[in-house]
Amino acid sequence: MRVLVDRVSKVYRDRSGTELAALDAIDLAVESEEFVALVGPSGCGKSTLLGIIAGLLPATSGRVVFEGERRTGTPLAATVFQEFALFPWRTVRANVELGLEELGVSRDERARRARRVLDVTGLAGFEARYPHQLSGGMRQRVGIARALAVEPAVLLMDEPFSALDAQTRTLMMEELLGIWEASRQSVLYVTHNIQEAVYMADRVVVLSRRPGRVLDVVAAGLARPRTESLQGHPAFVGAVERIWSLIRVEAQAAIEDPEA
Repeated sequence: MRVLVDRVSKVYRDRSGTELAALDAIDLAVESEEFVALVGPSGCGKSTLLGIIAGLLPATSGRVVFEGERRTGTPLAATVFQEFALFPWRTVRANVELGLEELGVSRDERARRARRVLDVTGLAGFEARYPHQLSGGMRQRVGIARALAVEPAVLLMDEPFSALDAQTRTLMMEELLGIWEASRQSVLYVTHNIQEAVYMADRVVVLSRRPGRVLDVVAAGLARPRTESLQGHPAFVGAVERIWSLIRVEAQAAIEDPEA
């Protein structure tokens, strides 16, 4: 399914009526089966945009359009958050089935879908474990499995590996790419890490400092499946340098004029 973000703006207002513009006329698209990353300076509205696409926040203006067919009873979007967001009293399988329960999916169908995504995410054999019995990387796999189980048209990921150590993060990036190759979900992936964005995505959308605007859309230009050796490829280096040059200008402007 294709996701079209059409001139979406978001303004927050506090109780006194003071306004804070978070997003300004965002235009972007995530094509069917495409992996798009979203980067930008801290506070530029990346998570706000994901919340709007997910239907968790209202846009002040503009619209989000989902184009294409989807299965009856499946959500348009599912989100994997920074925090693991698992229920500690539920087993791995019960956590994975949570969204399916909320959708009213039958017991047999819940079990079938859970088995499938547990296999895909490498969690088969851990169904009866509880979150406290798992490593950080495995807990985040449960979060990914839970999102995939509801078979969303689009998978939204908000810095899903930021709480992990560097080694586990690298391993989880590889695993996520393997999962994506198998599922071919449309993905919008938020990260602060430029190298991660280029390595994972087909295209990288670069936002300005607040209020977030689209500065550029940079194609990764790398073949799939991705391998670590591609991080030395001229296309990878060029994309990273292009994105960093844009973000560096925005960060410097924020330092020189923090009130702007």
